[in-house]
Parts: sequence; C-alpha cells; structure tokens
Amino acid sequence: IMLLTDPEVESSLLISSDEGATYQKYRLNFYIHSLLFHPKQEDWILAYSQDQKLFSSVEFGRRWLLLHEGVAPNRFYWSMMGSGREPDLVHLEAKTVDGHAQYITCKMQNCSEATRSKPFPGYIDHNSLIVQDDYVFVQLTSGGRPHYYVSYRRNAFAQMKLPKYSLPKDMHVISTDENQVFAAVQEWNQNDTYNLYISDTRGVYFTLALENVKSSQGLEGNVMIDLYEVAGIKGMFLANKKIDNQVKTFITYNKGRDWSLLQAPDTDLRGNPVHCLLPYCSLHLHLKVSENPYTSGNIASRDTAPSIIVASGNIGTELSDNDISMFVSSDAGNTWRQIFEEEHSVLYLDQGGVLVAMKHTSLPIRHLWLSFDEGRSWSKYSFTSLPLFVDGVLGEPGEETLIMTVFGHFSHRSEWQLVKVDYKSIFDRRCAEEDYRPWQLHSQGEACIMGAKRIYRKRKSEKKCMQGKYAGAMTSEPCVCTEADFDCDYGYERHSNGQCLPAFWYNPSSLSKDCSLGQSYLNSTGYRKVVSNNCTDGVRERYTAKPQQCPGKAPQGLRIITSDGKLTAEQGHNVTFLVQLEEGDLQRSLIQVDFGDGIAVSYANLSSTEDGIKHIYQNVGIFRVTVLVENSLGSDNAVLYLHVTCPLEHVHLSLPFVTTKNKEVNATAVLWPSQVGTLTYVWWFGNNTEPLITLEGSITFTFSVEGMNTITVQVSAGNTILQDTKTIAVYEQFQSLRLSFSPNLDDYNPDIPEWRRDISRVVKRALVEATGISSKHILVAVLPGLPTSAELFILPYQDATGENKRTAADLEQISETLIQKLNQNLVHFELKPGVRILVHAAHLTAAPLVDLTPSHSGSAMLMLLSVVFVGLAVFVIYKFKRKIPGLNIYAQMQNEKDQEMVSPVSQRESIPNVPQSELMTPEQLVDEKLEVQPIEQPQATVQNPRKGNATKVVWTEDFQKACGSPRGFKPRPGAEVFPQLLSPRAQKKSLPM
Repeated sequence: IMLLTDPEVESSLLISSDEGATYQKYRLNFYIHSLLFHPKQEDWILAYSQDQKLFSSVEFGRRWLLLHEGVAPNRFYWSMMGSGREPDLVHLEAKTVDGHAQYITCKMQNCSEATRSKPFPGYIDHNSLIVQDDYVFVQLTSGGRPHYYVSYRRNAFAQMKLPKYSLPKDMHVISTDENQVFAAVQEWNQNDTYNLYISDTRGVYFTLALENVKSSQGLEGNVMIDLYEVAGIKGMFLANKKIDNQVKTFITYNKGRDWSLLQAPDTDLRGNPVHCLLPYCSLHLHLKVSENPYTSGNIASRDTAPSIIVASGNIGTELSDNDISMFVSSDAGNTWRQIFEEEHSVLYLDQGGVLVAMKHTSLPIRHLWLSFDEGRSWSKYSFTSLPLFVDGVLGEPGEETLIMTVFGHFSHRSEWQLVKVDYKSIFDRRCAEEDYRPWQLHSQGEACIMGAKRIYRKRKSEKKCMQGKYAGAMTSEPCVCTEADFDCDYGYERHSNGQCLPAFWYNPSSLSKDCSLGQSYLNSTGYRKVVSNNCTDGVRERYTAKPQQCPGKAPQGLRIITSDGKLTAEQGHNVTFLVQLEEGDLQRSLIQVDFGDGIAVSYANLSSTEDGIKHIYQNVGIFRVTVLVENSLGSDNAVLYLHVTCPLEHVHLSLPFVTTKNKEVNATAVLWPSQVGTLTYVWWFGNNTEPLITLEGSITFTFSVEGMNTITVQVSAGNTILQDTKTIAVYEQFQSLRLSFSPNLDDYNPDIPEWRRDISRVVKRALVEATGISSKHILVAVLPGLPTSAELFILPYQDATGENKRTAADLEQISETLIQKLNQNLVHFELKPGVRILVHAAHLTAAPLVDLTPSHSGSAMLMLLSVVFVGLAVFVIYKFKRKIPGLNIYAQMQNEKDQEMVSPVSQRESIPNVPQSELMTPEQLVDEKLEVQPIEQPQATVQNPRKGNATKVVWTEDFQKACGSPRGFKPRPGAEVFPQLLSPRAQKKSLPM
C-alpha cells in the first residue's frame, strides 16, 4: 500500500508491506504530480513531478532515479509486454533546449544521452505522442496542416493515409483493439462533429466508417466523441450521428461496415404499447462514460456479461436531454426494455447475474434495486438504516464478486461513510450445468457476426444461483465469406449499388509505384476483409488482393522536399532532401541531384536515398536544387528553391539625432552579420498603425511637424525577427556644438550604446546644473569611437500651448551661455569616486549626427576623413561667418547648404585628435572640388555626374573578412558603382547596395 503526503506539508511516501499494519516514510526531493504503474511489474513506477521531470523506481517508490527533464504532461508510457520486446522500455515526449518536442525511448534505469533512442526522425508537435498497444502515433504540422505518423510494432514510422481531401483539423485515436486503429477525424468543414475512420492492420491506410459523429467538450476542455465500444463482443460499437441537426444513435456489429438505428421497446415501463416506427422513430442513448471509478456513466457493459447493455436515453426522432429513462438489452442491442423512468447508476455483480441499480439524486436515499434476470424484474432492498447522501458506488475487483461498497455522508457536515454490501447470503448454491441455456449472438436474425457464429452460455432467468467464474463463448464456428464481410479498400468508395469503385482522386495503378520490374505487388480489387473477421471460402478469393507482376514504367510525379518540409536552411548545417516518385521503376532509375552551389551527386537507384540526401551549404543565398530521375522508358525532373540563411544576431538603426522640419532624412538598418540571406524590413513611424515594408535596409523620409518622433525597424530573417528603435528630434531650427572630455574618460569607455546613453544623460545633467538652462533645450549624444566626444544640440523648446517658442536670437544667447561655462571648466561630473571628468567645447566641430555602432571602418577611412576635415575647416569658417567658435547653425532656409553623412565609425579604432570640420556626404565633398589621394586598399568609388570628380571610400580587408561589404552604404542616384567591388548578390541584381 502506498500513501502520498500532502505536498503543502511535505513531499513523502508512506509504504506498507503488511496490508497497512505498519508504514515506513520515504522522503522525496521532488513533488509528485502523477504516478504510472507498470501493467505487469507491480514494483515498477514512473513518477511525474510538478516541474516536468520524470523519475523511475523499481522498488515500489523506496528509491528513485531521474530519467529525463522537460517531459510533456501525460506523454510518458510503459512499453506493453505484448508489443514491446523490452518491458523496461519507457516512451516519452520531451522538450529540447530550443523548445521543440521530440519522441524519445530509453531504459527505465538508464536514460543517459548515449543510451536514448529517437525513433521518429526530427521534431514532433507538442503533446502529440500516443503509445497504445502495438501502435505509436505522433503529429507533425507543416505548411499549416497537421500530418499524422504511425509506427506498428515499433517499426519505422509511416504517414497515416486518409482520403485525399479529408484535410483533417484534429484527430483522436479511439481504439487500437485487435490490430486495427479506430480514429475520429475532424475534417476541414466540420465544427462539432467528427468522422470515424478505420485502418488496416499497420494503421496506415484508413477508410471511412461513419460520418458526422457528435462531439462535446469535457470538464477539462478535452474532446469527447459520442462513440462507445460494447465490451465482450468484438466489432460492436454504438455511435451518435448528427443528421440535419438531429442526433440519432446507430449500432454496428462489424466494425463500422454497416450501421443501423436502434429498435425502440414495444412497451413502456407500465406495459403500455410504444408506437415507434423505424426509421422515423427509434431509441437514442447517451454514450458518455464516466472517468471517475466511483460513479457510473450513461452506459455500461462488461466483458464477462457480453449480451447485457444498460444505458440512459429516450425514445423519439432524436436524442434529447429531457425525459431520460433507463433501458437494458439482454441480447446485445437487438431489443431493448425500459427499466426506470429516471436515471440510475447500475453495477454489474456475478458476471451480470446480479444488476444493482441506485437512483441518481441529490437527496439522501436508503434503498437500492436488484435484478437476477438481466433486468426483466427488480426487487427493492434497504442498504442502510439512515438515509445517505450517495457520493459513489464501487464493486470489489474479481469476476466472482458479490460485494459492493457505497460511499456517502449522512449530512453535509459529517465525514464520509462507507457501507459494505455483501449479497452472498442471497444465494444458497452455485449454478450447475442444468441452470444454463445456450444463446447465439446475432444481428436482427443474422447469426454470422464478424465471419463467425458464436454461441454463449447464459443462466436461465428463473434460476437463482451464483455463477462463479466466466467461461466465455461455448462455441465459435466460421461462416462462409460474403460481400458483407468485406469493406472498401483505401481509395475506394461504396456506391448506391453496393460496389466499391475508385474515388475521383485515387489512381489504382499507384500501388505499383514501390516495386521494380521482375517483382510483384498486391493489386487491390477495391475490397479488403474487415480486420478480425474469421470467415472462410465463399467470395474470399474474388475480393482478396491478387499478386501481380510489376510493370515497367517511366518516372512520373517526381518531387523533392526537405525532411522538415521547410524551404529554408541554415548556413553550415546539414540539409536533408527527400526524393519522392509517384510512378516508375525505382530500382532501375538513375538519380542526379544538383544542389545549386556547384556540387552535384548521382545515385544508381532511388532506394539509395530512402534515408534522405544530406548536404551542407557554405554560403547564404537562394539555391536552385534540381533532381533528375531517368530509366530506359523515360525521365522526370523537379526543382526546389532553397533559401539558405545565417542567424541574424544584431540590428542597429542608424539615423540623425536631430533634423530640421521638411528635410529628407535617411534611416539605415545596419546588420550583424551583414550577409544573412533574404530579409524583410518593417518600418514603424511614430504612432502610425500601418507599417512600411521594404526589401531594402535603407529608406528616406521627412517630418512635417516639430517634436520628438520614434522610428522602429524590424528585420525578419527566416524564423528570426530583431528590431531597434530610435528617437529623432524635429525642429525648424537648432544649433549644434561639439563637446570633448578629459582624456581619462577614454580609459573607461567600452564603446557600447548603453554606456553612451548613460554618459549622455550625465553630461546633460551637468550642463543644466552649471548653466541653469532648462533641460528641455538641451540634447546630448555621445558619439561612438575614441577619443570620446559628444554632440550638444540646443533646441527651440516650446510649451504645450505653443507659446514662448525660442527664436534664433534666444538660441544664440543659450549657446553663448553654454560656451562660456564650458570654457570656464565649470561643466564636469564624477564618473566614479576619484575620477573627475571635465567637459570642453571642441573647436571646428565635425561630428557625425548618426550612431553607427555595429558598423566597422578601417584605418584608411580615418586617414581619408582626416585629410578631408583639414581642407574643410577653412571653408566652413568662411562660409558661415560664425561669431562663436565651434558653433553650427541649422535652419530650414539653409537646407540646400546642410551637411549630412552616414559614416561607419569603428568600435575600437581611435579617431585622430585633429581639428575637424562638419562631415558631408560624398556628393557634397565632391561639390567643393576637394582632391583626395588614392590609397592602396580595396575601395568603392562614387562618381558625381555633375562635377566629374570622384571620392574613393576605403574598406579595410579586416572589415570585409568580418562581415562583407557594410549594409547601409548606398550611393546617391546617378552615382556609378564599380561592380568588381560589390557582393555577388549586388552584381547580379545590378542595384546599389
């Protein structure tokens, strides 16, 4: 006996080996969520913990071993003794590190990585593993559709074949008895009904058994199918089918080959005649089975009482929840009798020799009813002296039991009461041979059921004796096979004349596609014998599939797919291609596969590729994979376009910190790594609900309203989506000043965006404290690179009413105040205890207004910019005639003179500390007729068609090796780009990068 302690108090097991006389406590280091005992070995237990770990014990819980972590709830199974060759094998569904689900098998005492087996290649859908009898089922969704796979007797998995256009949304395995699968499938056009399908022995090929079976939601959200398998008689089922919004009950005796309505009783409980004519009126039953062992469901039958069925229902045109009565059949559903006008719980004792009925009521009761003649007559008995609120009834285990236990309470405040009822004293003897009579199973007079005539032994209704052990059927005699013993084969449908003919979507010759010339295959006649049917001779030979020589065929219906069904793959990882052929001689066909990257392979026959063709792509891009299959009779080819990508690790949005109203602004998404394959860019501006979607990583836009605006870019690469968000200030005019810092700040500069944002905030606070200027007028942006520098923006902030807007003169005054305080060394901050940083006004500022953290530039670029800046210094001072050194003025009226450049700045390389002028675009640099000396490095030249001069932008070899040509470099319209320096993708498209 095992008892579990309350987990809110402690986690322990109490185990008794002397029928509860003494208990020993065993503490656990995990909290048990559920237990699964082995069906044969009583000391073997699987325990599932609340943190999704699976433990095993071979000592009835005294010691535990961790099997696996991340196991799906209720998705772990023992290997059945009949089907599993290894009784200690455990089947489980576990979650991988990256969140996928995988089917794993391992020994209960050793589930290490080296000993685990993965019978299904690849991942499966979450919570889809089912292990039942000889079958293992998994589900895999691809292309938005679920696909179901089955393994019979632990052989290789095969895809379950439903009729082509069933297009299932959901599937439930109902039964796997007698080497056959009964499955309920919800098809694409169904909502509250399911279709019943029945399989061949391997569980691969399914044919329709019954359409539109009613379904409902259980208490825990699980789907309940209104299908009931009658115990004791193989092939017998009851189902509730929906017809024109009416639910009717049907019965089958041959596993769904034929269905019929239930004949209503001839008389009611009082003996009055019942006028109910088929098919307009019939008996309808509720088929819900209770999951609680202490309460009965709406219907009950037992293996040891094969002819007796007790159920609740009603008589009429359809199933109803009103006027429910209790009915019993003692001849396996052929005829029915009404036994109660209200719902009762019915318990089988002594192999159905005694039926015990107890009323369903919320009131306390003290009586129950007994029947010794299969429900024909009932006697009232008292089981307690005081009325009892009945919570449940449980029969003692064993075939010969005559003991039942009633659970209840005398009042709502009292404890549980257990009333044990023993009926042995009712019988004074055991039944003898003369107390029995033969009874033949039949279906409305037809004695051949599932290809056999079966005769059972039943106790005579007038005899009152104890039956004892159940002996089963007395005799079973095979019948001669008729057409009724055969169902339509896969791909065939039964027509109104009873014949099975091919469905419009099915090609019968496809059966020969898996065989080679000189071999043979089984050619279907359109019929297959119902599984477990025992008929012999008769039409068996005519309807049985015939062996036939494989015809020689040219290849047809060639397909090439990836093993996971996806059209994307990752650079440097194995891709498995599967070659499928609908028709053709597989053994004598030559196969050639070209992977599209300059590598091709050949195979002598298709069987060599059964495990897939593996290949690794070393580069990103879109590759045209072609396959050619040919034999002496012809050939066929197929094409697959595969997108090979590498993981996108980082996205950085580059744009100015501040801009003027109605001026074009360029935003660029800089990626790391730069070459990741096919990308989609989604741009969000401010509060707009509609994004802009592009295939290029750079866009140009303008702002017509002043204020702070946010821009977000999302980059989609395969299954990965990364984003970055930046804020840009928009004003009619603003001023800018370059700031420098004490040299010791460089020692603490890791050159990452987070550090720059924090220092920008600290510098802004220091400026406000030193000058008294409102923080609304100041924006500080620390720039990437070394030495550390920053751009100070003086903004014309206005209040919420739009009044008190600063003029150009006001900005000039604020600028003079800032310059004065900076020159007096009054602006400073403490980086850490003992480290004081001074902020200075840098002269001849040339700060870029963009933050290009992830990009990289080489030393040659810096040398080029240094030369340019020296030449610009004199020109800028002269052109703008500034009164205040180091101050830049931006206004809407000066748009044609504004400078803006997107410049890659190194994360680690130092910028020479020389006087610098404002950064310009390559085109603007050319406008000023600057002469630049060429540097011997890999370079791209941008040619200006108006001036005829060229600017050479240099990329170092280190940068190119790290991430290729930088995304974000985009020449102006009309510029000439030398193709030998572009990436292969850019050359092919002849577009600017």
